[in-house]
Amino acid sequence: MYISPVFSGAPQEARPDVEQRVYELLSELHISFDRVDHGPADTMEDCVAISQVLGVDICKNLVLTPRNRSAFYLLCLPGDKHFSTKDFSRQIGSSRLSFASGEDMEALLGVHPGSASILGLMNDSEHRVTLALDRQVIESEYFGCHPCRNTSSLRLKTADVLAVFLKHTGHEPILVDL
Repeated sequence: MYISPVFSGAPQEARPDVEQRVYELLSELHISFDRVDHGPADTMEDCVAISQVLGVDICKNLVLTPRNRSAFYLLCLPGDKHFSTKDFSRQIGSSRLSFASGEDMEALLGVHPGSASILGLMNDSEHRVTLALDRQVIESEYFGCHPCRNTSSLRLKTADVLAVFLKHTGHEPILVDL
């Protein structure tokens, strides 16, 4: 897979709308970041190579919902960490969860499957998605994610994500230990 060198900040050339809006919001919030561009990162295995170039672990981002779709969760955990729906469901006091549909991801976060990201919460103005962060992610100095498209990846300071970005979106994360 092609991976660009590391760049500081937004690309000079126009990007698809959802990605461009991420860069505009990060600029507005004065959040600096490093970026690489790459081929579509459809799997966590693809993200391993990207992580090595960018110098940060790209988070595994899962959009989950119970069968009746009464709630939605965006779970961010380290890419190499095993995910157990049973453990996560127990920690948040929910019935068993499954993956949200592509249509739900598009409607709630403005992303397609494979591009889920904490940055998609900027599109959740109705706060229908509950953010769940694994403790290991919060304790890391840097946060790695896609800018709502899986053809670029960003390295942001975790403190900026928690104190500036999430404050702006109004999402209060729940902490989990998986």
